[in-house]
Amino acid sequence: MAEIVETIEDVDALIKAGGYVSEDEITTAIYLALKLHRPLLVEGFAGVGKTEIAKVLAAALDTELIRLQCYEGLDTSSALYEWNYAKQILAIRLQEMKASDVDTLEAEIFDEKYLLERPLLKALRCAKSPVLLIDEVDRADEEFEAFLLETLAEYQVTIPEIGTVQATHPPFVVLTSNRVRELGEALRRRCLYLWIDYPSVEKELAIVRQHLPNIDVQFAKQICQFVEKLRDMDLDKRPGVAETLDWARALQALHADHLDESIVRRTIGCLAKTRRDTNKLIPEISGLIGNA
Repeated sequence: MAEIVETIEDVDALIKAGGYVSEDEITTAIYLALKLHRPLLVEGFAGVGKTEIAKVLAAALDTELIRLQCYEGLDTSSALYEWNYAKQILAIRLQEMKASDVDTLEAEIFDEKYLLERPLLKALRCAKSPVLLIDEVDRADEEFEAFLLETLAEYQVTIPEIGTVQATHPPFVVLTSNRVRELGEALRRRCLYLWIDYPSVEKELAIVRQHLPNIDVQFAKQICQFVEKLRDMDLDKRPGVAETLDWARALQALHADHLDESIVRRTIGCLAKTRRDTNKLIPEISGLIGNA
């Protein structure tokens, strides 16, 4: 894989071919993560394209994307492996009918055919280096973060019944965080770091045109300018790029070619995600359109 990413320009070409509108800082961070084979920790507001980096990278490198979605209470068994208990119990009963000894029974029920791979183990056992996306790692508990740090340090895990699994082709790791909680210093030191902010109007316009090539340029610019104004307001959830794209698609579906108070009011649910935000935005629509 290294032969296709000899330079930053190679990475830039790969991610642009995948439809990702990048910047020098993003391209450089991805290049260094690939060349140094270091995990890349990407932080930023929701909807700014953090997860998309891993998706585009996997597509560009023609490798598998393996996703571990983190959440509160995530444990090692859900992330690493589990035994197929139902099949193990069935195997035990069949072996008991054969009057098998204990050693034979143990060897039978802890065979790999009963092992259920979860994302981390799957990433370590791939025949080709995959892209491992550890999404919203800040939602997981500190105990899981410590386990994750140990796993990523050596790219290996130990399964007591089988032994140590060492990655022959270590994954390229992308971790994302929305800063729900502060991550530990040890994990941060292990990773290269990238912060992604809300895009400028020019960059967001390029993203909209990339995804909606048939949209009128001036209309797309008006959409992006309107959304930029929303991000300056005191909202529960400021709209990200994902909301901008959803809104642009909705406006196209309604055959709109410009913003007016009526069309914005009817489609406000694409941008406002709470009742408070909706009530706050509706009286401001006219002024926001005028400033867009």
